Amino acid sequence: MRPEADLLEIETRLRKLAPASDRQDGTLDEEIALLTHLGWLRACMPIRWGGDGWGSEPVGALDAFNVLRALGRANLSVARLFEGHMNAVKLVALYGGDPEQRKVAEVVEAGALLGVWGADDPHEPVRYENRGERLSLSGKKRFASGLGLVRKAIVTVATEDGPQMLLVPTDDPDRFDHSAWAMDAMRATQSGRYDFDGIELDSSALLGAPGDYHREPHFEGGVWRYCAAHLGAAEALYSEMLEHLVQNNRADDIDQQRRIFAAGTAIETARLWLVRAAGEVEAAGAKPEKAALSLMAREVTEDACRRVAETIERAMGIPAHIGGSFTDRMLRDLRLFLCQAAPDAKRNRAASTLIGRRARPEHL
Repeated sequence: MRPEADLLEIETRLRKLAPASDRQDGTLDEEIALLTHLGWLRACMPIRWGGDGWGSEPVGALDAFNVLRALGRANLSVARLFEGHMNAVKLVALYGGDPEQRKVAEVVEAGALLGVWGADDPHEPVRYENRGERLSLSGKKRFASGLGLVRKAIVTVATEDGPQMLLVPTDDPDRFDHSAWAMDAMRATQSGRYDFDGIELDSSALLGAPGDYHREPHFEGGVWRYCAAHLGAAEALYSEMLEHLVQNNRADDIDQQRRIFAAGTAIETARLWLVRAAGEVEAAGAKPEKAALSLMAREVTEDACRRVAETIERAMGIPAHIGGSFTDRMLRDLRLFLCQAAPDAKRNRAASTLIGRRARPEHL
């Protein structure tokens, strides 16, 4: 595990950089360069590739959890891109053959940031055609994070047998459309639309088999990673609230103490859930039903984050929304990042596991 002091130093450096990138044309070049210099991109690789197994092997699960929390406490946009890199490395380690794994290890060792882009443009979804030993791509991905930073992305293509993954170069600026990201939060992620029309690849770009992308416990089970970043943001907001109340001699007020207690209980409850989910989902030989732990931890984490966000607004009042302040940026980014696809379906899947096994959560 990385010493807490090291994480605090890096968190502090990233916080200082964050205001400059919090705009629609912001860039995380300096932040990603720092993580590359620290060896964090390489650390996500399995030990057999020369990494530390962060998020890709059981031994690295707790380190991955703590690193994602630290990034979440500093800058959720950085955490979003780093989590995507970690996920991409994990998928190649799980489903890539030896040649693909060697190639990815080489580019990551050289400093490449990877990503996973799953959201299709509703009018032009990504497709591919087999042309002998070549693949011809068409269509677009939206909500693609890291345009200009992500060198290669795992891109999903719908097939009759489930999504097929492809590992595709994504560094052509002529294919970027930053205007497709019109959000007032997570502005530094350099998100937008990427155009795949006319791209031709060797058939070795195919990663795994159709349906592997949805294989559990590493699909829904992997949501503990972005939840760790969410939790980090909530932890940072809790600390900002506490410091504000102490500095303004309001921490002894009974109503403020109730808020401190409620927010503190919420973040610690989420932390305990996520530690368990990360450890059990990433354990060797983990069963598919372990994904339900991550789905339940996701729900607990979302509730905790929303409680902390509401609590800090009540505790601090208008100062929580001063433009350019840490709390204003973090509240905006966290609320958007919490908006994950189909939350009701995630709850239903977890409930179905509990029903099917006639089990209490402790027995999953």
